[in-house]
Amino acid sequence: MQGIGGVAAEMLTRCGIGRLLLYDYDKVGMTKTDAAVQTLSDINPDVVLESYTLNITTVHGFETFISSLKNKSFHPTEEGSGVDLVLSCVDNYEARMAVNQACNELNQTWMESDAVSGHRRLLIPGETACFACAPPLVVASGVDERTLKRRGFVQHLCLPQCTKYTEALAQFGHVSPYLQGCNSLKDYFPTMEMRPNPQCSHAVCLERQKEYLLAKPARDAAAKTKMEAESFLATGIPLHADNEWNIRRVTAADTTTTTIDDLEELTKQLDALNA
Repeated sequence: MQGIGGVAAEMLTRCGIGRLLLYDYDKVGMTKTDAAVQTLSDINPDVVLESYTLNITTVHGFETFISSLKNKSFHPTEEGSGVDLVLSCVDNYEARMAVNQACNELNQTWMESDAVSGHRRLLIPGETACFACAPPLVVASGVDERTLKRRGFVQHLCLPQCTKYTEALAQFGHVSPYLQGCNSLKDYFPTMEMRPNPQCSHAVCLERQKEYLLAKPARDAAAKTKMEAESFLATGIPLHADNEWNIRRVTAADTTTTTIDDLEELTKQLDALNA
């Protein structure tokens, strides 16, 4: 719970997020997650905070992680999984792959980022490339990242074969996630679409891709209908010019005219009674 994770947790707590699950396996005197809960509770006691001191890359840790994401105790009547969004603020790719596997299984939207490369990425199972669709070069090459020093790891990942790796991914219509991030020299954030890899090594990702393609026509039709309705409302054109109930929209001018006519009629009636 430091770096990106600590900042994200504090910002969400200050914004009044409903429920926040915190995962970390490190201890500094007390566990990082317990220390975070203690601090965040003072910032906003209304936020539901859950602390998990676990390594999600282990069998037990992964099962607990999956179970906590599925828990609907906060919004038991809502569809989908028990959380709205998973933020991956880890510093190793083994943990990212564990998050990727869990979110693919649960059809859960998540985001991952890296403080070193400055990138951030939204992953929607089936719609965008999962983390296994476009893995870092060090992972795709089969190198054990734990044997690399920090500087050597970053250089191996980002510098020598970046162009070659991107060209290899181009056939699938997406680019390396490490080309997304802050361009500090030009002060802007370039963004690139990353479509899923039809030859992804994760079977669950392939299932999500099929589900997305099957549901896409209906979803596109619904989006088109909604867009047309909003366009009609914006231009003032009625959605249905004729209807069997003769319902029409009354404007402020119509209301004013009707009120004046009614007053004149009432005045005539009163004068007739007093005559």
